[in-house]
Amino acid sequence: MPNDADLIVRTQNVRAKHAASLIVWRIENGETHMLMGMRGAKHRFMPNRLVFPGGRVDPADMKAPCATGISAHTEAMLRKNANAALARGLAAAAARELQEETGLSLGTPPRLDVLHYLARAVTPPGAPIRFNARFFAVAAEHVSGTNGGDGELEGLRFYAISEALSHDLASPTRKVLGRLELWLAMTEAERNAETRMPVLIRDQGWRME
Repeated sequence: MPNDADLIVRTQNVRAKHAASLIVWRIENGETHMLMGMRGAKHRFMPNRLVFPGGRVDPADMKAPCATGISAHTEAMLRKNANAALARGLAAAAARELQEETGLSLGTPPRLDVLHYLARAVTPPGAPIRFNARFFAVAAEHVSGTNGGDGELEGLRFYAISEALSHDLASPTRKVLGRLELWLAMTEAERNAETRMPVLIRDQGWRME
């Protein structure tokens, strides 16, 4: 039977799995709203937390058919921490998870050129489940379908930023919302001029890569 030291070593050695989340946003009454839902109590990762649709990258995402590739800027930013195949797979995973968890779609096959890469967050070492998560954003006008999904997210709807921030959000989610607000305040030229990407590691605030 493993002793406590063995369990600690195994936990520290858990490799962060690649994952992607997608923030679908729109403006209502002058305030940004995002599509979010609550993870159920039985989830192993962030139970009872308000989150964006998302999940880990599957091998099939690397070669999934897509109507368009990712934009040159998004690819350049993703390639700071991913090869070409993974960069595309991350975007494809974001589109797939959106459809599975919400019933909404970026098209069949999905358009990936409408996705914008916002940030990366890595679950700290020592956690039993770890993700190397990339957060994408897309304007709701590029999304179609009927809100529903597979039931993984409860209370799935558009939340105003002020309402979302009133919830007991996980720290990375709260920080990504702050990053979203800053990104939305930029002009398109300012967004495309970005050359470094904010990364959250060990929950110590953003660093740039």
